[in-house]
Amino acid sequence: MPQIAQLTADNWYLASQLFWLLVVFAGIYLVIGRGMLPKIEATVDARDRKVADDLAAAKAAHAAADGLEESYRQQSDASRVAAQKAVAEAKDKAAKDAEKRLAKVDAELGDKLAAAEADVAAARKSAMAEIESVAAEAAGDLVAKLSGVKVGAADAKAAVKAVLHG
Repeated sequence: MPQIAQLTADNWYLASQLFWLLVVFAGIYLVIGRGMLPKIEATVDARDRKVADDLAAAKAAHAAADGLEESYRQQSDASRVAAQKAVAEAKDKAAKDAEKRLAKVDAELGDKLAAAEADVAAARKSAMAEIESVAAEAAGDLVAKLSGVKVGAADAKAAVKAVLHG
């Protein structure tokens, strides 16, 4: 290869190639190192700042969401307490209403029971009076049939009363 032969045969070509190698590398350094690299670093720094700002915004949004969640929980708890209080008040009111109605019905039943007991007592008294008169007649008839003696109605009633009440 002629390129390799030139390097070993003559030092002038070697020095020329080394010079141009240094010139090319210096050009590449100047173009990339001084021109492109600062732009790339600026872009990377801007991206890092953007990422940091986005993370800070996300943390702030997370904190705001936590605050909203806590507020929601407090409102939910307050609503639950208010609902339980309303239910308890409704139960108490219903119980009081039921007690009032029960007392009213109980009083009505007590009145009806007293009236029924009075009716039963009157019927018993009437029945006892009838039984006494029937028993007095029957006793008078029995004494008349058995002994042939006629007993007066007043005496028969007195004897029946003595036996029944005595």
